[in-house]
Amino acid sequence: MTKRKSLEPLGWLMFSAGGMAAALLMPVLLFLFGLAFPLGWLPAPDHAYLLSVLRHPLTRLVLFGLCVLALFHWAHRFRYMLYDGLRLKRFSALIIVACYGVAVIGSGTAAYLLLRV
Repeated sequence: MTKRKSLEPLGWLMFSAGGMAAALLMPVLLFLFGLAFPLGWLPAPDHAYLLSVLRHPLTRLVLFGLCVLALFHWAHRFRYMLYDGLRLKRFSALIIVACYGVAVIGSGTAAYLLLRV
């Protein structure tokens, strides 16, 4: 009888990678586009330049990776908050489907939006 392998290590891998990517990249993007450019601390790039940067395949890949990793980081964290914090482990299957389903749908939406530009 062979023991079925768990997908749990993959979940923890996505959790840690998403946490690191979000911690390193999100604050920079939020600072630039949320504070520095709108408040005039730095000169804002014009629309044509930002659009040309966004149309580069490497930029799209990095933004897609950031979105996917951040969503799976959220899903894993929220799953265990529901398990341990609210003690809802009896609804394990529903929680797993809901959390990771939202992450997959969000990732698909990010891919669609990035490919549309």
